[in-house]
Amino acid sequence: MAEIIGVVEQLWRYPVKSTGGERLDAVGVDERGLAGDRLYAVRDSTGRLGSGKNTRRFRRMDGLLRLGSRLGARIDAPELIDPLGTPVADPDTFLRAYLEREDVELAREDAVSHFDQLPVSVLTTATLDWVRAAVPTAVVDERRFRPNVLLRTPPGTPAFVEDHWFGRQGRAPGGLRLAFVRSSERCAMTGLAQPGLPYAPEILKALAQAHDIRLDALATVARPGRLRVGDTLSLD
Repeated sequence: MAEIIGVVEQLWRYPVKSTGGERLDAVGVDERGLAGDRLYAVRDSTGRLGSGKNTRRFRRMDGLLRLGSRLGARIDAPELIDPLGTPVADPDTFLRAYLEREDVELAREDAVSHFDQLPVSVLTTATLDWVRAAVPTAVVDERRFRPNVLLRTPPGTPAFVEDHWFGRQGRAPGGLRLAFVRSSERCAMTGLAQPGLPYAPEILKALAQAHDIRLDALATVARPGRLRVGDTLSLD
């Protein structure tokens, strides 16, 4: 018998990687993830993608989290939003001035995936409430952790309940099936400042002490479908 694990409270996608995202009421989900999620990124002349960290694939570009992004009806027309909330007319020109780098451009995903790890991130309110209680000095909300799905869990649900989903599939009424694999390993980006959220490095320290700096449930898409706010999510 299926076990109901929660109700979809929020849906988020991030059209331009490492910028602020947009809340949705409903969205299609295919093998790549939520339609349009991380479809674009700020890319430099070496092919590295703008991020909050430096790795082989990513290049740290401070300030991206202060920007926003959204998609209109056309998935090939992302809108970049400046720190004051104003849409940018020419993203490439703006980014070069804003980041003080002449070698960057807004680029659509090609052969190299824009995802850090797996395509869908699910975070529970139980775990988010734990973070708030563990770090009372910080301003904490879901934007710190950039989930695609914030799942409202029943009262009494323990923190990090997501750990118990790995190896199982979740399903939604629209036919969507998510195969839960593992949790995200968090980095300093969780504490970076963004609109309404001041710098808070103590969040990562709390996660390191309590849960090996891991938080959420990452999933692949086992069956495409549609997801809506208010949908129940059940475990097979």
